Amino acid sequence: MTHRFPIKEIARQSGLSTATVDRVLNGRAHVSPQARARVAAALSELEGQEAQIAARGRKLFVDVVVEAPRRFSAKIRASSDACLSGVSGAVVRPRYTFAERMCGPDVVRHLDRIGRRGSGGVCLKARDLPEVRQAVLDLGRKGIPVVTLFTDVTETDRIGYAGLDNAAAGRTAAYLISLACVGEGTVLTTMSDTAFAGERARFQGFAAALAESAPTLRIADASGGGGLDGDTARRIRDVASAIPDLVAVYSMGGGNRAILKTLGALGHAPRLVLAHDLDADNRVLLAQRRIGVVLEHDIAKDMANAFSALVHWHGLTRGPPGSLTSDICILTPENMPSSDTLD
Repeated sequence: MTHRFPIKEIARQSGLSTATVDRVLNGRAHVSPQARARVAAALSELEGQEAQIAARGRKLFVDVVVEAPRRFSAKIRASSDACLSGVSGAVVRPRYTFAERMCGPDVVRHLDRIGRRGSGGVCLKARDLPEVRQAVLDLGRKGIPVVTLFTDVTETDRIGYAGLDNAAAGRTAAYLISLACVGEGTVLTTMSDTAFAGERARFQGFAAALAESAPTLRIADASGGGGLDGDTARRIRDVASAIPDLVAVYSMGGGNRAILKTLGALGHAPRLVLAHDLDADNRVLLAQRRIGVVLEHDIAKDMANAFSALVHWHGLTRGPPGSLTSDICILTPENMPSSDTLD
């Protein structure tokens, strides 16, 4: 395995011992596949953080643990690396753990490993499950602060939540759909998983606001596809095939190519499809006008806020931290930013 970084630096980035890293780099036996994967990931992370490696100052290694489809994880990583130079008080060095599916025991295992290894803090996007809450509490007792990203983990001592005001986003979606869909009909909603507290908040805000502003519109929910195309398509097919009057779609959890393809095969032509996040898929669908509205927030700012909250927790910046909540940006085909503005 070729590289240009000192073994000590790779070990710090990977969280492994220098001896393990040396065995991986030299192709020696008795090394687990997980260790090899972690070293490969560390080398990739180091390549994206060369400016941070060269920077002087207190270095703070931060673990970013995320359950999300690859298209969204890629945006998180690119946004994180892009914002690092603007974080004051410390040189932040992220270590990424991404998975498209990460059940409660998976998250607990990752957080337990971080707790044993040590960390300057954790940025966490995970389901709001009892075992995850306990793992966050355990990290806090070990002196490792946690900031939740984009979706919260309730009943914990996490130091902050960075991301969109999800309830407000749901209310915004209801307002826009009520304007586009006058009269009776059914709105199809999809969450990737109801265990994500952020998506639950979106749905609750949406349902309450829609009942008030458009009481003749009904909701049919097809949640649970994880934002993954195959699982999402099956959920949509099961629910939408029984809907005779589908007028709109509010997609809270992604998988929008699969949603549109499945609805087309069923003969549905909703007046408005409203989605979240201008990822690579949604950028194309919005440009093609197959999606009418995307509710976006500045992920690079969210990540900078999360990193800054951790730096402040360590006492490396003065004054109270600012708000970590993002503003909602309503994007349409007419005001979609260029690819280098938000990505």
